[in-house]
Amino acid sequence: MTNWPSHNHINELNGEAVDHFICKNGVIYAGDHIIIDLWGASRLDDIALMEATLLTAVQEIKATLLHIHLHHFQPNGGISGVAVLAESHISVHTWPEKGYAAFDVFSCGDSIPERAVDVLKAAFHPEKTVVTALQRGSASE
Repeated sequence: MTNWPSHNHINELNGEAVDHFICKNGVIYAGDHIIIDLWGASRLDDIALMEATLLTAVQEIKATLLHIHLHHFQPNGGISGVAVLAESHISVHTWPEKGYAAFDVFSCGDSIPERAVDVLKAAFHPEKTVVTALQRGSASE
């Protein structure tokens, strides 16, 4: 087995660049993908709150914002959108009439996507939060 550097940010993998790949517990992979389902949430039709919350989440996970695009559906007021990050993205789809929101936070490098969970809970006050964490793009055997 190859000995990997002890730091999280890998610049070289067997002499090949792997731009922002992560090494945790001996596993090398492209990034962390956190799937966050909010149930019984409020203000899921508030586009200004959604944008402000995404901006806060980007800061909290220590990522680099490139662009935010949100679309407000009518008549139910649902919101779909994405914050495009240098490290990947945060996406959102809401169903205000159901009190449900689906967020995906995918990031590579040194960002900390799990920090977005508390930001989203503080903004939308869900009755229930379900979080699923995945490691995407494993380069290890």
